[in-house]
Amino acid sequence: MILSGLEILKEMENGNILIDPFDQKRVNPNSYNLRLYNELMIYKDPVLDMRTCPQTERLTISEDGIVLEPNRLYLGRTAEYTQTRNYVPMLEGRSSVGRLGLYVHVTAGFGDVGFAGFWTLEIQCIQPIRIYPFVEICQIYYHTIQGNYDEYQNGKYQNNTGIQPSLLYKDFL
Repeated sequence: MILSGLEILKEMENGNILIDPFDQKRVNPNSYNLRLYNELMIYKDPVLDMRTCPQTERLTISEDGIVLEPNRLYLGRTAEYTQTRNYVPMLEGRSSVGRLGLYVHVTAGFGDVGFAGFWTLEIQCIQPIRIYPFVEICQIYYHTIQGNYDEYQNGKYQNNTGIQPSLLYKDFL
């Protein structure tokens, strides 16, 4: 079951959901709009190797925006820090953004119960597009969970402080 916007507000008061900074205007009927931070990351390696720590470069999104090119993966992050207890957080692109041919996450929209941190966005575009910092780019929504569970506490991406490139290489160590 997905929480309604009003239930998200209630669970924020109960301490089960944290969104920081929070703006009541971004609450939807069953989600909350998150914004794109003013920074992107790209991979520098022409061929990525799952067993190797990837080399990256950071790009700043100015107030005038930045043009994204097709066939390139850009990693971004939400401007908001989120923390979730007792619910499964999920991330989806906003339909208005998707209708411009901009994909906000390739495959990683599924969070774990207990996740705390910024969401890394896997951004791709169909055609060149100019994007801007702090645009409402995606939405977070929350599923209930059934059965006993252990909260996510010590994963590779837990309590991150910024954009996270793939840390899959750590699985090979």
